[in-house]
Amino acid sequence: MAVLFAHAFSTLYMTGLIWFVQLVHYPLTGTVGPNELQTYQAQHMARTSWAVGPPMLVEAACTAWLAFMPTDDIPRWMAWVGAGLLATVWLSTALLQVPDHGRLLEHGDASVVPHLVGFNWIRTLGWTARGVLALWMLVMGVRGTALREAAEQGPEPAPPTASGDLPTHGGA
Repeated sequence: MAVLFAHAFSTLYMTGLIWFVQLVHYPLTGTVGPNELQTYQAQHMARTSWAVGPPMLVEAACTAWLAFMPTDDIPRWMAWVGAGLLATVWLSTALLQVPDHGRLLEHGDASVVPHLVGFNWIRTLGWTARGVLALWMLVMGVRGTALREAAEQGPEPAPPTASGDLPTHGGA
């Protein structure tokens, strides 16, 4: 169960962060002056690593765990869809966003920003889908655990019957 909570937490953290990046941070990068853009980009890369590195590693570890050691409560296909979405996000990061950040760092060319923003939608939508999936998996896991615990406690006593509740009075 701890894996499901860590998975949901790290995925939802990244989902919220990527929406902030998509709607606020990346578009604002284009407004940084040409003389400051390289310095800004260097600071962005150094600081962002601390904000995204640990949760991305937790998310990847939990995703692998769920794919290769699934629980009884989570259908195997859900874990593999989640892994596929994460692979898409990581590939987009490696093949599209990292090179764009490198060009911003090397050349300070703000004309890269529209490409960065446009292709970041791959990650934004991928993490959003993962967030929905992670919540769904968490609910299924919590529900499955609750059902098992209830079954282990045994059946609940039957409610009293209506005829046995009230004293009966003889006569007319």
